[in-house]
Amino acid sequence: MRLIITGCEYAGKTTLANEIAGWRTRTMGPAIPPGMPEFHDHFTLPEISHGDMTDEDAAQVWALSPKVKGLIQNHQVGYHMNPAFYADHDNIFVGFHIEDAVYAPKYYGYGGNGERSHWARIVEAEIIGKAFDTVLLLLTASPETMRERMRANPHPMGLVKDEDVEEVLQSFEHEFSKSILRYRFSLDTSNATVQETLDQFVEQMVPMLRDSDRLRMQTMA
Repeated sequence: MRLIITGCEYAGKTTLANEIAGWRTRTMGPAIPPGMPEFHDHFTLPEISHGDMTDEDAAQVWALSPKVKGLIQNHQVGYHMNPAFYADHDNIFVGFHIEDAVYAPKYYGYGGNGERSHWARIVEAEIIGKAFDTVLLLLTASPETMRERMRANPHPMGLVKDEDVEEVLQSFEHEFSKSILRYRFSLDTSNATVQETLDQFVEQMVPMLRDSDRLRMQTMA
């Protein structure tokens, strides 16, 4: 299964990615290849590693110039598109290229005037060439829901500001609408429980699965 989950911070991406990884294991068996992370959720500055980052680590990332930040993000996306990942593997990427197209000009200091949006389409063309059946999922929620979550459970290294919520949500919708990936859908998490969102995901995702994934599901049945 190849899946990119994107959307504004507090839309529920990491929470859903955990649930999807569990569903995949139950219905298809262990992730391919063995030993790979269940999903990759380290594309948002300053949290650019699998392990927990300290405040000192985060400060060092933010102290980098916009050019160096851009180079790091280019490497992040490029590395995760090499054959070690885009062979016949299970990939769940959280954020990835669309997130960077939204956050780079707003918070990272590079990629304005549509530059990073154009780069995202170049990335997608490469994705199509390597794995045309990659599915893009946009998670969204109402601005009121976003702000409630921000107040109830603020992220230690949170990025999106209260006053930016509407703008950032609109930017994600814009990038999603411009995506050239064939297989894509969106889910609104405003009033849905985690289980309800997972159920909605499964309903929409199963028809888009690869034949090899369907065979795995039959084997597990």
